[in-house]
This record gives sequence, structure tokens and C-alpha cells, in this order.
Amino acid sequence: MSYVILDLEWNAAYSKRAGRFVNEIIEFGAVRLDDDLNITASFAALVKPKITRRLNGKVKQLTKISLDELKSGVSFLTAAKQFAEFLGHSTLMTWGTSDIHALIENFTVFTGDYHIPFITTYCDIQEYCERALDKFDEGNQMGLGACAELLGVTFSEDEQHRADADAILSQQCLKAVAKRFPLEDAILRADCEEFYERMTFKNHFITDIDDPDIDRAQLRFRCDKCGKPARRVKKWRMHNKNFSSEFYCKHCGRKFIGRVSFKKRYDGVKVNKRTLDIVPKKKQEEQQAEAPTP
Repeated sequence: MSYVILDLEWNAAYSKRAGRFVNEIIEFGAVRLDDDLNITASFAALVKPKITRRLNGKVKQLTKISLDELKSGVSFLTAAKQFAEFLGHSTLMTWGTSDIHALIENFTVFTGDYHIPFITTYCDIQEYCERALDKFDEGNQMGLGACAELLGVTFSEDEQHRADADAILSQQCLKAVAKRFPLEDAILRADCEEFYERMTFKNHFITDIDDPDIDRAQLRFRCDKCGKPARRVKKWRMHNKNFSSEFYCKHCGRKFIGRVSFKKRYDGVKVNKRTLDIVPKKKQEEQQAEAPTP
């Protein structure tokens, strides 16, 4: 089996036709890997912008790409066709799913069809590395540079944010953790509608306590002190995407705040629960009085 790591750079451009801003792809960079995850070939292409002739200031600063360079580039569809030939039947890999989102968006704008015609299997290297390092947290994803630093992979920050350099750095991170977690477990089929539903699903917090996706059992809390079930004594309130309420344990007399959040993802609902001690007002005043004056 062979793999191809793709990295894209894009420019935020306002499309009058679409009536919104579009992340117009301006550069392809990719490397092909063999079974041992060694680089065997590379691909690079600059894309001549069609939606706008201006480059966002932040994009110019990060990528160091100039508009003059892009004038010699090819159209997006030509670059995509060239990349498709380079990819062949290999598994496509990217760091995170933002490059997939950009491809879906660009194919939608330029062809009217959101399908990416050249991929059949796909792997998210970012999630794979996070799971291999036991650092997976959907709410706090690890950047490519941060992962490289954690693994002791040396790289030049000046070269980051160029497609070819980021593709190579992704390969180095992937190879560094490859034996910690089965790679085949991270590969998805990409030639089906389920893939696009997964890629385009918007994760969101559930804010309605009566939502059918909420597991009612997760609204129950046990006392951290004695382990016995605690009774909710006030109505649920929504605060900072968390449901919170006051609980009382009749076994040990402890009062505490129970907080729980429900994040809806494509694969299900992620639940996060925690408790907070209720500090009596008198004790709060005593603590404030004892606090050192700045």
C-alpha cells in the first residue's frame, strides 16, 4: 500500500457568484510514501487565483507567496487533475480535515459538485498522531508544529505554511509514531456519501435539556466525598455551554454544583462532567479577607 500526504494553502476570497467568502486554494504540495512511510516522490503546483486577484495580508505573511508567483500558476481544476494522476490509487492523507473542507469547497465553486473525484481512502494524520500519543482531545487539537516539537522533530519555522514543507513535516511526525497505533485503523473509505457527511458535519453543543440526544443518566451525579447518589435540588441552568445545578448528598450532607456538557459529533455525543464545591458565603468572605493585598 502507498500513501500520499497532501497539504494545501488557500486565500480567503469573496465570491460574488457564491455570495460569500471562499477559501480559494492557491498551492498544492504533496509527498508519496511507501509501506515503510519513506518519501518516494513529491508533487507541487501553484494555482492561479480566479475568484480574486488580491492576496489576504495574513496569507502573504504566513506563506511568503506573492501574487506575481501565482500568475504563473495553473487553474485549480488543472492542478487537481495533475494531483489526481500523482495520487493514483494511494490513500490520501492530510494534517487535520481543513484541507478536505477546502477541496470540497473549491470543487463546489468550480464544478458545482462537492465530491472530490480522486480519493477512495483517507487518513487524518492529526487525529492519528494524537491517538498514538494519547493526546486526542477534539476540543483542543494539536497543531503540526506542536506535534513536531513534542516528538523532537526538527523543522524550520520559516518554511512552515508552505504546502511542500508542511507535507514533509507531516510525514516525519507520522513516521515517528507509526508503530504506536495501527495505521489501518485510522483509514476511512472516501468513495461514499458517509465520508462527506462525516467531513461536513458541524460539531455543536446541545443547549436544550430536553434534547433526545441527551442521555438522561448523565444528568445524575454522585457525591465525590462518599460516592453515594446525590439529589438535584434546583432547576438546570445553561451557562457557558454547560448545564449546571445544585446537588445535595443526604448521606454526608455535602452540597455541590454539578456541571455537564453534551457535544454532538458525527459519531455520537461527547459528555463532560465535573463537580464544584459550594463555598458558604461566610467562608468566602473569610477567604477574601485573608487574601494578600496586591
